[in-house]
Amino acid sequence: MSFAVREAALAEVMDGPCDERRLFATYRHFALANRVVSGWRRIYTARLRPLLRERAAAGGGADAAPLRLLDVGFGGGDIPRALAAWAAADRLPLAVTAIDPDERALAYVTSAARSDPGHAGPAAGAVRYLVADTAALRAAGERFDVVVSNHVLHHLDAAALASALDDSAALATCLVLHDDLERSRLAYAAWAVGALPFAVDSYAWVDGLRSIRRSYTVAELAAAVPQGWRVERAVPWRLLLVRAAP
Repeated sequence: MSFAVREAALAEVMDGPCDERRLFATYRHFALANRVVSGWRRIYTARLRPLLRERAAAGGGADAAPLRLLDVGFGGGDIPRALAAWAAADRLPLAVTAIDPDERALAYVTSAARSDPGHAGPAAGAVRYLVADTAALRAAGERFDVVVSNHVLHHLDAAALASALDDSAALATCLVLHDDLERSRLAYAAWAVGALPFAVDSYAWVDGLRSIRRSYTVAELAAAVPQGWRVERAVPWRLLLVRAAP
């Protein structure tokens, strides 16, 4: 198998009609994988917490107006929940809105909230979940301080990528952070072995492998984005696409 070319046409099972039980198991497994490899704790500490502290200091501490953050493509909801929990632990005001165009994602976080009080439901807690996309929010005139996403970019074709970046730049008044995989043979091998137990009851193993084959390299992503965006590499096998407001 060659990793020299991005396999953009390769479809992931969970992106189409599939068994809901296995889909929900996939969300759970990807949440575990995100805690290990996605790097969001590092991103929060280095990039989001300083903004939160600056906002709190300017606005009078814990009573300051919250920083407004939009998470695009929330999937199982673990990333927006984690960001909200870290900010709460730091006593820093953060209002998180999470959107996904797939109604099944909302069904998952709703069912998870019923079975586990640690999950914030769509109408409660620190995270507001919506079935929506960035185009709809932009058309409605919504604005956020920060826009983030996790493992979204590799799902997009060239036209959808351009639209998503244009929307996120328009929606964010301060900062955009799109976190994704970096395609490599080592990443593929590590997931093939480490995530093999996920193959039993979900699509996480097969779709994780397909995600890696669909993902960008640093050079490919840098060539695909417009001026004003910066591609950074992180360990292990991560790419962070960054845009600060001009």
